[in-house]
Amino acid sequence: MTGWWLWLYVTAMAAGVLFLVRWAADPRGVPRVEYAVAIAIPLWSGLWYTFTALGGGRTDGGGHPTYWTRYADWVVSASLLLVALALTATHALPRRHPPLVVALVGTNVVMILSGLVADLADDDVTRWLCYTLGTVALLVIYALVWGPLHAVARRQPAGLHHAYREAALLLSVLWIGYPVIWFVSPTGIGLLGAPTDTALFVLLSIASKVGWGILDLGRLRQLSARGELPIAASR
Repeated sequence: MTGWWLWLYVTAMAAGVLFLVRWAADPRGVPRVEYAVAIAIPLWSGLWYTFTALGGGRTDGGGHPTYWTRYADWVVSASLLLVALALTATHALPRRHPPLVVALVGTNVVMILSGLVADLADDDVTRWLCYTLGTVALLVIYALVWGPLHAVARRQPAGLHHAYREAALLLSVLWIGYPVIWFVSPTGIGLLGAPTDTALFVLLSIASKVGWGILDLGRLRQLSARGELPIAASR
């Protein structure tokens, strides 16, 4: 059953890449860099899950099966999701605010690596300390997304500001699921078995990588079709 879910995920990522490549061929005024980032997310993630589905990327460290490939995927794909969100927040602005993007990506790396160490830990103290650190890092990301990055997005036209709010809200809601699933997984308190744990992560990741990317770009394409995307932003 676990293998079936993994291949379902690979198929969803491949379909997402093809769909986004088709959109990129007709960008509708949306900068191509936005498509490149959106395509890189499912492409990177799908490659790591293909490796996992073929039997790689698993270790029994910590007394339970751990798929370290999840973390190899997340450390890049989650960072790219934050980059995509930052691009939406700064779409019509002359500056992309790189220090803020670096802060988001750096905090994400801390969050993902904390989860990996927690997953591999042999003792409960280390496991839950690292889990707590990762959760705090997620809260810092939320603070950046809804604090300074949201303030930047407010400087844009109303349509783009609303697009940012929608994208930020969806990503925030979806990302709550990761620490919750981890908490009840075999790594955490063990309420879920490995197949259920895999299924939930697969469904959540499809929504947060492909689903979110399509919503974010689709909103920008709609704004462009209505003439609400600034010409400067479409270069």
